[in-house]
Order: sequence, then structure tokens, then C-alpha cells
Amino acid sequence: MRIDVFSIFPGYFEGPFESSLLGRAREAGIVDLRVHDPRDHADDRHRTVDDTPYGGGAGMVMMPGPLFASFEASDALRPVLLLSAGGQRFDQTVARELADLDGFSLICGRYEGVDQRVADHLCDGELSVGDYVLAGGEAAALVVVDAVTRLVPGVMGNDGSGAEESFSAGLVEYPQYTRPAEFRGHAVPEVLRGGDHARIARWRRATALRRTMEHRPDLLAGQPLDDDDDAVLREFPPDPADA
Repeated sequence: MRIDVFSIFPGYFEGPFESSLLGRAREAGIVDLRVHDPRDHADDRHRTVDDTPYGGGAGMVMMPGPLFASFEASDALRPVLLLSAGGQRFDQTVARELADLDGFSLICGRYEGVDQRVADHLCDGELSVGDYVLAGGEAAALVVVDAVTRLVPGVMGNDGSGAEESFSAGLVEYPQYTRPAEFRGHAVPEVLRGGDHARIARWRRATALRRTMEHRPDLLAGQPLDDDDDAVLREFPPDPADA
């Protein structure tokens, strides 16, 4: 998997790309992450990458020239995706689609955004990581890179680790516990300590369903529960201690 990121702040990525799963995946040659600075392709000695907007208005707009030149000077892969508040909502489904590719490229906007000709004639699409505005696309790029690369085989120590995580089956994840069995008067649920793996699986399904209904009912919209789901919810009613 190769990912190219185009940003006027390449140093933003040095720590994250060298740490934890990403750092190990790069070292092992599983993921190839490259960062390109459009300032290197500016056409003046000040390395200018922005200018005032046509039509007036506050702020500055990233010029098309340095972004086009930076991409064209690289051998970066398509699709090229612009991180934009107005883009397609990035979610686990999109992450899986990108993880199935050999690679892709991300363009990080700054200031008031990028010249529309970049979106129209350089990029193949736009992605948004949420309904809020960031100072630039760098934080969004980190979200996309992290979510996608962990789905690439070999990146996670156990490739099964992501199989039951939040959103993997349209639900948020069930609760997780570890030692000690009791902490400050709060015990790990008995079912997890009993060794009955079939019962544990049903409990996990029930708690994932209940969590989703409470915190993200939108994920279940238009998807009525089937008889099996009704059964596990009845088998494992809410714990009064959690109320």
C-alpha cells in the first residue's frame, strides 16, 4: 500500500508516520508513506502557495500551480483525494474501499481552501472526516491514513483484531475488559470469566446492539432487528449496576 500526502507542512506527519503501527508497517515495507511539499514547486523565491480570492473576501486561497506541479513531479498514485469539509463523508466503508487499492494520494488544503480547479481537474474526489472545520487538511489526512492502513494485511499484529471493531458490522463495538477481575468495587461481567465462548459471543452481540441503539441509532436506521438479535437482547438485559 502506497499513500502520498501533499502538504505545505510536511513536518506535521513526521511523528505520527514514525510511531506505533504506522512506523512498524513502514519499517517492514508493508506501507509506503510519502509526503510532498507544494512549496518546493512554487515559482517565486518566497515559495508562495496562496493568494487572495477572486471576487473578494477574507483569507487566502491555495493556488493551483504548486499543487499541480508537485503532483506531476511525483509518481504518486491515483485516485487523488482532496481533504475538504464539503467532500464525501469518510467512514469505515470508504476506508475498506481504499485499503483494497494499491495506493492513493491525499491533498491537504489550508487557509480558505484550494483553488476549485484543483478539485475539478487534479483530484478524483473529495473526502470529509466530519461536519466541522479544521485549520487544514493535515489532521484529516492522518485520520484517513490511520483508518485505512490498519486494514492492510500485516499492519496489525493480529489481522483478526479489526474484524469485530466498531462499524465492522454496522455496530459500535462491545465493551472490553482486562485484569484485574475487580477494580474499586467494579467487577468484570461474569459471562466473560466463565469460559463459554458461545455465550460470550452472544453477550458481545447484545452489548454491541444496545450500545448502538443508545449512542448511534442512525447506524440501525432502516435495519429492523431480526429474531436472533431480539433473542440475545432478552438473554442479556441491561445490568442495573450500569444504569
